[in-house]
Amino acid sequence: QVQVVESGGGLVQAGGSLRLSCTASGLTFDDYTMGWFRQAPGKEREGVSCITWSGEPTYYADSVKGRFTISRDNAKNTLYLQMNSLKPEDTAMYYCAAELTWVVADTCRGSDFGYWGQGTQVTVAS
Repeated sequence: QVQVVESGGGLVQAGGSLRLSCTASGLTFDDYTMGWFRQAPGKEREGVSCITWSGEPTYYADSVKGRFTISRDNAKNTLYLQMNSLKPEDTAMYYCAAELTWVVADTCRGSDFGYWGQGTQVTVAS
């Protein structure tokens, strides 16, 4: 079966950095568009960033542009999110998602993605 697992979350001070990782198994990784999404308590899930099968970013939320960088290593079946200059409003559960690239195309909507990880918590101290 397909397995998607996030790691790298934790507690960080405002202005600090974290690097999230997402490993996928049970699928042909370079057939899949990947994305990062986040959800804070009481708020709707938000698309953070998405990336094509070949490593081209297709979307960044306005709130993270210039601070977050999405990347992937297809040889390692791994997706990354480098988060710099973190703010308290970045506090959320961060989820990794995968979908066949010919299904999701260049969108970054959570409803378009079929495979999801369990999430990793990011907490930014104010």
